[in-house]
Amino acid sequence: MNAPLILASGSSIRQNLLRNAGLTFDAVTPRVDEEGVRAALLAEGAKPRDIADTLAELKATKISARHPAALVIGCDQVLDLGGELLSKPETMDQARAQLSAMRGKRHDLLSAAVICQAGRPLWRHIGMARMTVRPFSDDWLEGYLARNWPDISVSVGAYKLEAEGVRLFSRVDGDYFTVLGLPLLDLLSFLTLRGDLQQ
Repeated sequence: MNAPLILASGSSIRQNLLRNAGLTFDAVTPRVDEEGVRAALLAEGAKPRDIADTLAELKATKISARHPAALVIGCDQVLDLGGELLSKPETMDQARAQLSAMRGKRHDLLSAAVICQAGRPLWRHIGMARMTVRPFSDDWLEGYLARNWPDISVSVGAYKLEAEGVRLFSRVDGDYFTVLGLPLLDLLSFLTLRGDLQQ
């Protein structure tokens, strides 16, 4: 790497993705009022992809201002269910309500990544996956929640595709890494083309 790399995220999944790809980086969790920013953007009629992009940039620029020489990666993920934005569930009841609303329907999962240096964006990308949820039974849902709560509380939509959450779906169209919360292949391509990673 020509410049230090910082991931502006406390997400263990994103950290593992970068680590498994062979990247050396520091992880710094930005202090951002995500709910407040999301609510303000929704009140202004912002589209889901713009909300994800804005939050990813906000996280990256906040850390980049303190580490101007570093390349700082900010990320955010939103779930768009027919125009309604779903967030990480705070309670099992919220998770149950979200999963019930998604049952038998398709939703879009948008994962935004922004790289900043010296407080300015250098690169941005928004990956999208279309997720089709199967018509599961109430009994299966209760068992799923009992087995997976509170682990799924850190995931938008109350599922992890890399775990039992995969059983919620009849079809997934899109990049696996985008579903996990980081458009990794596009990120690696940018860093390689820039010369930060070896060709």
